[in-house]
Amino acid sequence: MEQPVRSDNAVAVVRKPRGRVGKVLAPYLLALPGGLWLAILFIVPLIAMLSMSLQTGDILHGYKLTWNWSQFPDQLSAHRTEFIRSLWYAGVATVICLVVSFPLSYWIAFYGGTKKNFFLLMLLLPFFVSFVIRSLTWQFILSDDGIVLGTLKNLHLLPQNFHVLATSTAVIAGIAYNYLPFTALPLYVALERIDRRVVEAAGDLYASRREAFLRVVLPLTIPGIFAAFLLTFVPAVGDYLNQQILGGVSTTMIGTIIQTDFLTLHDYPAASALSVILMGAMLIGIFLYARLLGARTIEEYV
Repeated sequence: MEQPVRSDNAVAVVRKPRGRVGKVLAPYLLALPGGLWLAILFIVPLIAMLSMSLQTGDILHGYKLTWNWSQFPDQLSAHRTEFIRSLWYAGVATVICLVVSFPLSYWIAFYGGTKKNFFLLMLLLPFFVSFVIRSLTWQFILSDDGIVLGTLKNLHLLPQNFHVLATSTAVIAGIAYNYLPFTALPLYVALERIDRRVVEAAGDLYASRREAFLRVVLPLTIPGIFAAFLLTFVPAVGDYLNQQILGGVSTTMIGTIIQTDFLTLHDYPAASALSVILMGAMLIGIFLYARLLGARTIEEYV
C-alpha cells in the first residue's frame, strides 16, 4: 500500500512492502479449486481403478487386494481382437472426420465472413440432441427397410438381402458422425488463426492457390490437425454405444467388453484391468504427441 507523507517541500510516497506470505500462497489458492476437482474426480477414481485391477474375488464374497499382476497380460491376450478392432474403427472414423471437417472448417474460417458464428452454430446444432437419440436415428436410417435402404430396394437399385446394420460400416459411420465436432472445432481454430497476409504474400510471390494451400495453409494447420486427431481418436477408441446400437457380435469393441464386465458380469478386476490397459495406451500416444509437437499445442487448439 502507498501512504502520502507530507513534508515541507513536497509530498513523499512511502511504500509498504507487501506480505511475502500472500505472494507465495496466491498461486496455490487460485489453483486450489481446480486441484480439488482433479483430485476428487480423476486421481481418486484412478487410484481406485488401479487398486481394483490388482484384486481377486467376486461380488458375493468381496474383493481383496492380492497384487494380481497377471490380470493385465491375461486380459490383453483374451481381448486382443477387440483392442485391434477398436483402434481400427477409431482410426478410420477419425480420418473420415478429418476429410469431412477440413473443407468445412476451411470454408467457414476463410469465407464465412460475418456469419461464422451462425455456421458454427449450425454445425453444432444436431449435437444438442442426446448422444443416444442420434445413434438410434442412425439405426432407423440404416435399417433394412429404412428410409434409405428401403427406398433403394423398392427401386430395385439394391438387392433385397443387402444390409448395413451389424456391420463395421455402420459402426464406423456412427462414430464418425457423433465425434465430428471434436474434429471440426480444433481445425476451425487453427485455420482462423492463420494470418491472411501470409496467404496473400504467397500469391504475390506467384504461388497458385494450390501451392499456397499446400505450402502455407496446410503446414500452419498441422498442429490443429494433430489436436483434432487426438481429441477424436481417444474417445472414439473407448466408445461402446455406437457398437451396441449399430453393430453386432462381429463388431464388438473393447468399450463394450469393459461395459459388460462392469455392469453385467460384475467382474470388476477384469474391467478395471482392461480400462488401465486402454488408458495406458492412450497416455503413451499423448506423450509421443507432446514430444513431437509440444504439449502446449493441445492447450492452444482445444
